Amino acid sequence: MLVTCAAYQNGKKLADIAQHEISDYVARPDCFVWVALHDANAVELDEMKQEFGLHELAVEDAHHGHQRPKIEEYGDSLFVVLQMIEMDGKDLRIGEVNIFVGRNYILSVRNRVEKGFAEVRVRTEREPELLKHGSGYVLYALMDTVVDRYFPILDAIETELDNIEHQIFAGKSARANIEALYGLKQKLMELKHAIGPLLEAVGKLHGGRVPHICAGMGDYFRDVYDHLIRLNQSIDSIRDMVSTALSVNLSMITLSESEVTKRLAACAALVAVPTLIAGVYGMNFEHMPELHWRFGYPLAVGAMFGINAYLYYRFRKAGWL
Repeated sequence: MLVTCAAYQNGKKLADIAQHEISDYVARPDCFVWVALHDANAVELDEMKQEFGLHELAVEDAHHGHQRPKIEEYGDSLFVVLQMIEMDGKDLRIGEVNIFVGRNYILSVRNRVEKGFAEVRVRTEREPELLKHGSGYVLYALMDTVVDRYFPILDAIETELDNIEHQIFAGKSARANIEALYGLKQKLMELKHAIGPLLEAVGKLHGGRVPHICAGMGDYFRDVYDHLIRLNQSIDSIRDMVSTALSVNLSMITLSESEVTKRLAACAALVAVPTLIAGVYGMNFEHMPELHWRFGYPLAVGAMFGINAYLYYRFRKAGWL
């Protein structure tokens, strides 16, 4: 579906144009065309391929989707794949945006996500001095927006981890805690898969041999690279915290089992003493010293209560009961 199609010149928007007018504006040396598609089908991609002269391998990747984040050069053009991640309740919804960039055009194809880039278009149109850089600046603005959208997701994961840590020490279900922690590890891995491959790719846009389209934008792409470094470090830090939380949760399970074992041992001792005394006097031997003694029964019962009272006092003092 075609979302927007507009032509720009010298940092200012000329007009929203029809699809059949794209080739006319692309032919102008001082103009560039910005087109946005949402969940484009094969026919729409083929039409854009004809209008912009896109490389067939890049179009094929965009059509199949589910690509690893990357930046590829095809002659004087770039093909960029970014993963877009949105929160769907407590789950993550993974989509992607494919960006075709040439000297006088930029085409973004957004798939499997709802939130678009309307605010990016407004932002860039408010900065005509930067928009004069053409499609290279728009590429930076799109990449910066996608990367910045990772931060709230990472904050939400960190908040979820804090809640789980409180549940661990509050004695909540250990199984539920472990399942939640493994769910967090899966989310962090998905973020890692979106961010990790971009580090090396974005590094090539501000250092070494920079593509001609991105010339003069090194400082801006370095800013995106710094954001990716921060995200990557935060992910590694939270993954370590999740691993620690798992270890603590398992330790809490072990401590809980130890407490139960001690309580059972204490209860067994309290039952064993009366059983032992009753067992001795229940052997029915004819010649037992206390068997016919008048005070034998109350003495035996008193001994049971006395020893058990002493054991109960010691177990309570030791924390076993």
